[in-house]
Amino acid sequence: MRRPHIRSLAVAVAVTTTATGLAGTALAAPATGTGAGTASTSPASVVGAAVAVAFAHASATGLAPGDELHARDVLIDPEGARHVRFIRTHRGMPVLGGDMVVHLTRNLTYAGVTRAADHTVKTVATARLTARQAEQKAAAVAKGDAGGARLVVDARDGSSVLAYQVRVSDSDTTESGGSRTVVIDAVTGSVRSNAPDQDEFLSPRLLDTLRRRGETISPAVGTAPRSASSIVGSSIAGSSASAVSSAAVTAGRYPATAFGTGTSLFVGKVPLVTTRTAATTYVLKDPSRWGTETRDAKGAELEVFGQGKQFTTTNDSWGNGAVSSRTTAAVDAQYGITKTLDFYKKTFGRKGIENNSKGARAMVHFGNKVGNAFWDPYCDCMLYGDGDGSVIKKPLVVLDVTGHELTHGVVDATAGLEPTRYDNLGNQYGEPGSLNESLADVFGSNVEFSANNASNPPNYLIGEKLGLSQKFLRRLDKPSLDTMERTIDYWSPAVYDTEVHAGSGVSSHAYYLLAEGSGKKTIGSVTYDSPTYDGLPVTGIGRTKATAIYYRALTRYMVSTTDFHDARVATLKAAKDLYGADSAEYKAVDRSWAAVNVTAANTPAARN
Repeated sequence: MRRPHIRSLAVAVAVTTTATGLAGTALAAPATGTGAGTASTSPASVVGAAVAVAFAHASATGLAPGDELHARDVLIDPEGARHVRFIRTHRGMPVLGGDMVVHLTRNLTYAGVTRAADHTVKTVATARLTARQAEQKAAAVAKGDAGGARLVVDARDGSSVLAYQVRVSDSDTTESGGSRTVVIDAVTGSVRSNAPDQDEFLSPRLLDTLRRRGETISPAVGTAPRSASSIVGSSIAGSSASAVSSAAVTAGRYPATAFGTGTSLFVGKVPLVTTRTAATTYVLKDPSRWGTETRDAKGAELEVFGQGKQFTTTNDSWGNGAVSSRTTAAVDAQYGITKTLDFYKKTFGRKGIENNSKGARAMVHFGNKVGNAFWDPYCDCMLYGDGDGSVIKKPLVVLDVTGHELTHGVVDATAGLEPTRYDNLGNQYGEPGSLNESLADVFGSNVEFSANNASNPPNYLIGEKLGLSQKFLRRLDKPSLDTMERTIDYWSPAVYDTEVHAGSGVSSHAYYLLAEGSGKKTIGSVTYDSPTYDGLPVTGIGRTKATAIYYRALTRYMVSTTDFHDARVATLKAAKDLYGADSAEYKAVDRSWAAVNVTAANTPAARN
């Protein structure tokens, strides 16, 4: 689940085409000048210019004395625009809800800002609680072991409150344990938020619904073979990796790239790129995808990847298609992760989940009878349980589950969309969290289309292989057909405090309408019939263009508090960037949001 805190203040800055080693240096208001100048594409010069114009336009950006900006990401668009995503500190303290994106022209002049909070952070009071008192309270609330408390400014919900932020590990407040982040008011001692750190694929509310209905999740396995020729072509590094591997092995040099075969639970035999570390030793680690690796958590609730056990074999053959082999679930996980990375790279040029040319990581066999799958931002990896043995019968290593959860990692590295609140069971509420879940479904379904695996045919259904009686968990064309999570088709004012998986239907529906249009149609083997709020038709522009618009909106124009009306504006800006304000694509974006009742006319008053 989205954690309401800043993980790091010095973050590597990447450009769309190249990951760089530039760290996000703390920068306060410049002494003179506005930063407008040359059209340099150097990340350092772009960041410097963005800081300068951000302070020069303080009335628009909300910056105040004592604020510093820390660059998290730099994007340089081919048409000339530059975008710098910042996190903020105030008098040296991290500002929760202080993130923003500063937009620049080709000439590095100010072009606008996208802000999470629309108020200026004010000077905050003096703490009355000690750090030790905050740690004790956080431990009691989250029922776990508290780490060190740090002072922050909580600027969420239109406030400027001095608070302590405490990470609590081994929490007993969720079924799978894990950690939580607790924010305690440093003056009153009240709990401002208590958020699980892991993003669970199956929400507490859904698990409760399954139990009440007496229904189980038991994904159907698949055994379709893959040809040997597909194994050789599976590396995104292409023939160069194969050539390097052959030369290295001939010379007896290790490690070397190798090409093996895995027998999975759900998609039959699949190609796997692995690492050969000796003549007869192979590791489930993919050097052609920046060292992407899956390990064994050995039944422990590990959140440190290095503590997982490496999967090795002597013949580069992995798994047996059944849970009797601990490696089988790892095959599905590794395959799903590499296919997700391939989708983001070949579609957007994104080099890894954080766009920093680093591999993705996963651990299977997480915990004892854990019936879920997670994106864990502290581990920076995927975690897969084996199922609880009653409601969840098998590991949730299905392809669209992996694509969904890893997309949470992409969102975490970009907009950082956060729920507005949590209940005491860990359920999330609010439109930014709903948008997060929706984007995970949107891009998760795109991972299926990109992989195009005959054993897992692509579609606009989420969790169709989970074995549910309604044949899917969620779907994008008519979300309300999901009766388990009571997903909704259209926006209304009540959506702002709807559980996030239910609320995700609004933007998922808008995306489907943009891609495929309204009405009845058959795509692949699935029949869809997408309605509209106003009864008027929508003509789709195709999945490729719709996906490009949503990705650009996420990475350039969304921040932690983006709601559905903000998302409408963000996608319109993205469509204008890509296709022009008078284009059919721009008009289709506007029409798709109107078709789910998100319009300029019904935009609520600002909540921040």
